[in-house]
Amino acid sequence: MDIRRDTHRRLRATRTLVVVMVAAAALVGCGPAVRFDSEPPPGTYVVRKGDTLFNIAWRYRIDQRDLQRWNGISNPNRIYPGQRLRLSPSSGSSSQPTARTQPAPRPVPKPAVPKLPPPAWKWPADGAIVSRFGDANALGKGIAISGRDGADVKAAGAGRVVYTGSGLIGYGQLVIIKHNDTYLSAYGYNKTVRVKEGDTVKLGETIAKMGRGAGDRPMVHFEIRRNGSPIDPLGQLPRR
Repeated sequence: MDIRRDTHRRLRATRTLVVVMVAAAALVGCGPAVRFDSEPPPGTYVVRKGDTLFNIAWRYRIDQRDLQRWNGISNPNRIYPGQRLRLSPSSGSSSQPTARTQPAPRPVPKPAVPKLPPPAWKWPADGAIVSRFGDANALGKGIAISGRDGADVKAAGAGRVVYTGSGLIGYGQLVIIKHNDTYLSAYGYNKTVRVKEGDTVKLGETIAKMGRGAGDRPMVHFEIRRNGSPIDPLGQLPRR
């Protein structure tokens, strides 16, 4: 009798265990996948405190005008933390069929990108080139020019200062000058900055004092961007 009771208890416990395992398997197999990361999907960026549309466009090598258009932003000064921005144009495709009574909408033509001539360029510092366009130690986007600690860093072209600060990682104290709607130039690793945003500067005007870059050596990181994309400054600067 005791043997029968013990056998019955074991069978009941086994059936209970099987039910629990099946239920667990169903939850794992049929339930939604759990995501433990908070990264935005590829091709998007979530605005953080202190970001500006200009800084985001610069960081991702995008023309700010494109970034505005892709996200329907009329005022570039109105972005907010947590806002999700597209970093590429929408495909514009739709899986919904178009009704016969409604003609398909015409695609909106992309505004023409300005193709303004470059300014008259001048070297921003007098030292030797210590890294070239594409080198890892030049951030891959410009060149590094050596000098002495605290030497003058000069505007490579006339224009308006559109950014000063250290909000872009890897550049140190940075100055960005807009020369026209096509060309920008940037000057990184500065020790001190002598201009402020909104200032108009002349060709060769001192805009900063040289600081230290890679290897703790005095240098200036210099970039030229055409419609948001970095180009080799050595193809633009005059021969020495």
